[in-house]
Amino acid sequence: MGSVETAETLPPACYTDPDFYAFEKEALFNHEWLCVGRVEWVKEPGDYFTTRIIGEPIVVTRNRDNEIKAMSAVCQHRAMLVAEGRGNTRGFVCPYHHWVYSLNGDLVNAPAMERTCDFDKKTVKLPTFKVEIWLGFIFINFDVEAAPLAPRLSAVEAAIERYDLSTADGLTPPMTGQFAWNWKVMFENNNDGYHASKLHRGPLHDFIPSELCSFPEAGEGDAGFLRYNGTLHADASFNPTQKAVLPVFPHLTEEDRNRATFANIPPTLSLVMTSDMVIYLILRPTGPETMEQDTGVLVAPGATETSGFEERLEMIMTSAAKIIAQDMHVDELVQQGLRSRFAIRGRYSWQEGAQVQFNRWLTPRYQKAWAALKSADAPVAANEGAAA
Repeated sequence: MGSVETAETLPPACYTDPDFYAFEKEALFNHEWLCVGRVEWVKEPGDYFTTRIIGEPIVVTRNRDNEIKAMSAVCQHRAMLVAEGRGNTRGFVCPYHHWVYSLNGDLVNAPAMERTCDFDKKTVKLPTFKVEIWLGFIFINFDVEAAPLAPRLSAVEAAIERYDLSTADGLTPPMTGQFAWNWKVMFENNNDGYHASKLHRGPLHDFIPSELCSFPEAGEGDAGFLRYNGTLHADASFNPTQKAVLPVFPHLTEEDRNRATFANIPPTLSLVMTSDMVIYLILRPTGPETMEQDTGVLVAPGATETSGFEERLEMIMTSAAKIIAQDMHVDELVQQGLRSRFAIRGRYSWQEGAQVQFNRWLTPRYQKAWAALKSADAPVAANEGAAA
């Protein structure tokens, strides 16, 4: 595919059209690995949380064998949801008719079904999904034939392994927000280096200038990509001091400590990494122009026990909130602009290399799904022609 010098943005309809969103659900979300949360959200057997992706209600739990399971939250009787929110339970009891499912999704009790012909509770269970844990993040896949995720993230993992994300202290629960723009608008903004010195110009962001961004080339089969952004001093952080105020991740190299690292695992996970904090963003589309996002924070192991942690964390989050507010306002107005008849396919700056990498990830998947769709339609068209 083309370089950043020759690339164009996606057509505006890719962000607004309901038919394209329906196509995209099949092209991407029905077959890709989707981040749904962190392992610390289900620390103990019986812990669970619920979420939705492309309208599918999902419950994630840790079973009695200490395995993390993901399954549909839809009761196989009358489609009532068997769980909502988060908590700890011995099993999932449908509140409607009290069908009871184990932590593995097996139906273990169904009251007053003894007169129902050919009903065998052993054949009934909540649909389960493939699960993979990567650096403490829980991924699921609706496609039972999906290839493993981790081997295709080896380059990304090598770049960020010194942050020790598997053992980092996670602050739960995450913040969840609903937004009136397409999920790709958010994903693109999360990994855009071009706007850093423009939109965010000022003391809270000037230590990470756009001209110091770089974009390692992702391999053809890679499931993620990176953006580095050099900083004007070591251990830079988003707070009024511009320096790390929390304990630095202990295994970072000097190179790590003189840049911010942005790791992107589309279509659902973005990571923003500085020396003392990792902010993770879990994206979930809810429609062609709407989405939800979980925003969480990871810090170095033991950091939460250090003196003054809460006050220092508040300092960072207050500053981050100001930056995020600028991004949110832009995302809202970009979505409005994409609806315009005057919206076109734009050209990229060299500082938007991550956008091109994102498009390189998207395009082959769109093309594969489109080819499959046309192939499925071909026999119908041929038969119609013969009948005519």
